[in-house]
This record gives sequence, structure tokens and C-alpha cells, in this order.
Amino acid sequence: MTQLHLVFGPQGAGKSTRARQLAEAEQAVHLAIDDWMGQLYGPDLPQPLDFGWVMERVARCERRIWLTALAIVRGGGRAVLDLGFMKAASRGRFLALADEHGLSAKLHYVTAPAEIRRQRVLQRNAARGDTFSFEVTPAMFDAMEAQFEPATAEELELVAVVATA
Repeated sequence: MTQLHLVFGPQGAGKSTRARQLAEAEQAVHLAIDDWMGQLYGPDLPQPLDFGWVMERVARCERRIWLTALAIVRGGGRAVLDLGFMKAASRGRFLALADEHGLSAKLHYVTAPAEIRRQRVLQRNAARGDTFSFEVTPAMFDAMEAQFEPATAEELELVAVVATA
């Protein structure tokens, strides 16, 4: 039985939707970076966007989310980590942490073409529905798009790939 699920992919691919579905199916706790960042730091987001400022706070949230997930799993539960995992190194770091603690972990790669993802982000901004945490401006989309590292060949051998378009 998998204790930790790590959902990753580029913005607008459907990660949050997939992570929520997975959490429900697995009776797991869904821990999403967008929720944490939106509630804790969204009102303070600098304009223009300062990538360093954002990433420092993402790192803080990721450390706290990891400790929360670890407590959940040690208590007998399961967790779905919806942290974006934009970089292969970040995904590797969380897999290594799981391994260090003797936990089973599985990667889930959610992907879709860039133009579809851009449209989804614009629609999410307008609708402000269940997966909305904060507005992603076109400049933010472009900045984060440039940061995402697709699944590596090694990761593709291990992941469940979910194509949403």
C-alpha cells in the first residue's frame, strides 16, 4: 500500500484535480502547496513578481508540508503531496526523504499541452472554483513555465502518467 503520492506536472495540467481524486480514492490527506502559499503569502505577493521571494516561501511551506505528511503517515494514514514538484531535484529529494523514513512513495505525472494549460489557468482565475487558491497572471504563468522540468527518462520508468488533454 502506497503511503505517499507525489503529484507533479506543469501548471494548469490538472495536478490539483488529479490529487484530489487520488486523495479521495486512497482515503488520504491532500496537501497542496497552492493552498498554503495562497493563504499564508498570497496577500503579500510582491508586484512585480519576485521569483526569489516566492521560492523562499515555497521552500518554507514544503518543509512544513513534509513534516505534516510524515506525521499523517506515522499515524497510519496516507498523504497526497500536490506540491508542483517543478524540478527533478525536488521530486528526487522527496522520494529520498520517503526512503529515509522507510515509506512507500509513488510519483504521478500529470501533463497537457501548453496552450490548453494556459487556457485552464485563465478559466480557473475567472471561475475561482475549487482548485483556485490565487490568481496566476500571464507573467506568472510564463515565469513558472520556464522553471518546469518534465519527467526524466528515469522518472518515466517509475511514474503513473496522466494526460489530461
